[in-house]
Formats: sequence, C-alpha cells, structure tokens
Amino acid sequence: MNKELEHRFVTELEDNQNIVHKVCSLYTNDKDSHNDLFQEITIQLWKAYPKFRGDAKFSTWMYRVALNTAITLYRKSKKRVKTQDFESVLYKIKATDYDDTEERQLKLMYDAIKQLGDIDKALVFLYLEDKDYTEIAETLGITEVNARVKMSRVKNKLRTILNP
Repeated sequence: MNKELEHRFVTELEDNQNIVHKVCSLYTNDKDSHNDLFQEITIQLWKAYPKFRGDAKFSTWMYRVALNTAITLYRKSKKRVKTQDFESVLYKIKATDYDDTEERQLKLMYDAIKQLGDIDKALVFLYLEDKDYTEIAETLGITEVNARVKMSRVKNKLRTILNP
C-alpha cells in the first residue's frame, strides 16, 4: 500500500474510530474483548481499504465493515464458552448524591439490545446513531422499506423486553 493511501486510511480511521468503539460495546462484555474486537475490525478495515471506491461515505462503509466483522466474530464465539460481565459483581463505591438513573437506563437498554439478533442489533445501533433509513439500508444491504419495517418490529421487541 502506498504512503498516500496509508495516510488517508489512518486519518479516516482516527476521525471515525468512535464508530468502531460503539460497535465493540454492543458486541462485547469486557474490556479485553472490546480491545480484541477493535483490533480485528481495524485489521479488516485495513485489508479492505484499497478496495474502498468512495461510492458511499467512509463512515457508512466503516459501519458496514465493523458490523459485519463483529457479527461474524459474534457468531463464531457462540461456539465457545461465554464470558461473564464483571460489572454486575464488581464492588462500587457510590456517592450519596450521585443519580445513576440515566446510567441504569442505558445499561437496561444495552442489555435489551444485546438480546436481539445480529441484524436487529446493528439496525438499532445505526438508528441510535441518528442515521436515516437510506443510510441504514445502504449500510446493512437491505431496502429502505425493509429497514423501516424491521425497525418497527425491533421497537416492539424492545418494548416487550423492557416492559414484560
């Protein structure tokens, strides 16, 4: 890979690396797994970058590669031993005036999202990132109508999970 292409890749990756971190947060339970997935996604982005034509925005392409990598590894990991989320067992000291309502709500939401299927999880992630249905459809490789229908169904699933 030539230096100019390498420089463009590094710049784009640095500018958009939060996308990868958010995907990693959805598909992992601990810091080590997060770091491993981040590294794997970065490797896949690096390998695929010479073929990036610029037909879509870099961020859209990055979402697609990151989500596909995460979903592939997630499916492979189903065959391995599950890890336990340590946050639920770690001792925490809380200040008496600290309001953790938002934090608990976010954790509940992420736990609910983690119960969804791979594609539904990616759909919700992009929706929460304020992506319009056109970009969601392009990223996931589905039609815009299909994205809207799936999102409506996913919202109902999440309501059921969060309000049994």
